Amino acid sequence: MIELAGVGPGPFAAMMLADMGATVIRVDRAGQVRDDERTGPHPDVLNRGRRSIAVDLKTPGGRDTVLSLVDGADALIEGFRPGVTERLGVGPRDCLARNPGLVYGRMTGWGQTGPLADFAGHDINYIALTGALHACGRAGEPPVPPMNLVGDFGGGGMMLAFGVVSGVLEARRTGIGQVVDAAMVDGASVLTTALHGLRNRGMWAAPRGENLLDTGAPFYEVYACADGKYVAVGAIEPAFYAELVRLTGFQEDPDAPDRMRPEGWAVAKKRWAALFRTRTRDEWAALAGESDACLAPVLDWDEAPAHPHVAARDTYVEHAGVVQPAPSPRFDRTPGAVQRPAPHAGEHTDEILAELGFDANGIAAQRRSGAVR
Repeated sequence: MIELAGVGPGPFAAMMLADMGATVIRVDRAGQVRDDERTGPHPDVLNRGRRSIAVDLKTPGGRDTVLSLVDGADALIEGFRPGVTERLGVGPRDCLARNPGLVYGRMTGWGQTGPLADFAGHDINYIALTGALHACGRAGEPPVPPMNLVGDFGGGGMMLAFGVVSGVLEARRTGIGQVVDAAMVDGASVLTTALHGLRNRGMWAAPRGENLLDTGAPFYEVYACADGKYVAVGAIEPAFYAELVRLTGFQEDPDAPDRMRPEGWAVAKKRWAALFRTRTRDEWAALAGESDACLAPVLDWDEAPAHPHVAARDTYVEHAGVVQPAPSPRFDRTPGAVQRPAPHAGEHTDEILAELGFDANGIAAQRRSGAVR
């Protein structure tokens, strides 16, 4: 697979594919090469698992190098604005002419078509237009962006990886490639499908922060503890809620309405909040232990890898001296793995050119022309 280097969701898709065993060559910009910074692995683990060739796509030699890579590739992904790769001579038509079975993955925010297709944006803008951002936040407060997980990575990079794999499977059956238009506005929208189902059933009609899963319900909420840390409670089902009540010693209000009725949630939430402030986070976590109470400590970045369950599953791994999330999902016969640390831009230029058939003189000529670095 060929990755025309970008930021965020494109590299995430390439990382996922590399983690699962794809051979990925990252085409970095020639101007990104910093020979004086190549000490140890590059710190950006999002770029792990690939080799890097640094190319100037604005030169004929650079363009031809990328097209030569395309000749033997199953897929190419890029994250430029619509029309940019066409102007550079490495657009879908150029690449599919060289390799008719190629899957050409395009990652953008707004998509390849539509009134906003040619304009800039970021995760927060894309999720705003889908309704997803509107749903995130507490009652009476402004929407809270869920970092850039919904647009960039869930709705963007993960959808692109899924699209590329789907396209490659189809191309192997038919021998014909195609273009995958992965837009974050589309992907973020499809991530909200279950919420639309709840709305259609009349189960998500209240304003933001007053519904079952958006901190409206007292049994699906984050609570402060005595030490200023937090626990997350998700005891929706009756049996799980009963276990939470039993373990914590929560005193139910005999006059309260059925717990699933929103009119009783505000009062119940205050009672739960007062209870959780009586012990520390870790005391509550120990009390819930390995139970069906659906209570978990809210861990910070440094604590998470050391949690017994996370550690037992190797959900985080250490590779090249850096702790990072492990590949996911898991396979029992062909497990994924971090293939190699993130490369520095142009770290493997000579190696990749040699694989394309260039000898030492040819590689030197490519460098002198400015086509590669």
